Amino acid sequence: MAAFQLRTLHLRSIVDFGQQTDHRLMHRVNRWRPPRWMRWWMLAATRGGDGWLWYLSGIMIAIFGGHNRVRALIAGALAVGVGIALFRKLKRAFGRQRPCALAPHCWAQLLPPDQFSFPSGHTITAFAVAISLGSFYPALLPGLLFCAASVAASRILLGMHFLTDVLAGAAIGGVLGGVASALLG
Repeated sequence: MAAFQLRTLHLRSIVDFGQQTDHRLMHRVNRWRPPRWMRWWMLAATRGGDGWLWYLSGIMIAIFGGHNRVRALIAGALAVGVGIALFRKLKRAFGRQRPCALAPHCWAQLLPPDQFSFPSGHTITAFAVAISLGSFYPALLPGLLFCAASVAASRILLGMHFLTDVLAGAAIGGVLGGVASALLG
């Protein structure tokens, strides 16, 4: 019993540390006024993460992807589909409020796609696509990872997510992309 209580206390300490770090970063981000080029980049990245960037990537793979295109597209669709189902369940299970619901953001006035924060669905999708497609097309992997990281950063800088939401989303999306490409590779 004592070992269970000690593990629970240790886990609680880790969660508390994560939340404190998230809230400190949120307050810093909310007060920071980035240069105009960064605001445009973050807005474009988050809009790209809404889906059109991934659809465009899929269309380009379908047209120019060679003999791997069908397996790559199925791997990407599988990773994204499982990721969407998973983040919808996790968001309801955790019920974590978004940073923009806790404190106003100084320069971004976007409406969140749903009310819950953990994990970041945009980030799950971004890394699921990047890893699954990048596994079939290694030359594209750096560009895909740059796009995925831009989407992830935008979610924090626009006040939609905490750092831990995005880190969890990147890990989940990366694993899903890796598993899907391994199954179809």
